[in-house]
Amino acid sequence: MTEMSDFNTQIIEEFRANDGVVGGQFEGAPLLLLTTTGAKSGQPRVAPMMYRAEGERMYVFASKAGAPTNPDWYHNLVAHPDVTVEVGKERFGVHATVVDRSERDRIYAAQAADYPGFAEYEAKTDRVIPVVALDRR
Repeated sequence: MTEMSDFNTQIIEEFRANDGVVGGQFEGAPLLLLTTTGAKSGQPRVAPMMYRAEGERMYVFASKAGAPTNPDWYHNLVAHPDVTVEVGKERFGVHATVVDRSERDRIYAAQAADYPGFAEYEAKTDRVIPVVALDRR
């Protein structure tokens, strides 16, 4: 297992053991677990990530900490947009849609204002970090 998957596994276990509450660097941050279907493998994949809620809609950010490529979960979600999220004690299905550039810029700017790490991720990469809307099915 890679160091990142070990890290994610620990967050997932802590999240599920504590009804969505985790400590460490994510303490107090809005966190969800996103379960996608592997684009190539067809296997379920779980990824913890921060999200932004606006009304009934949630947004997630394919930042990959500013890496030059999008995260695997993003490719899975584009291939299979009907996914599952866990927020707190709740688990439900959502439909994922990559938002258009104007909505992306507005949402990403708001997230970066609230969580400056997102501005750092954007500064580290030449790609436009995708923003994905999650709407309850």
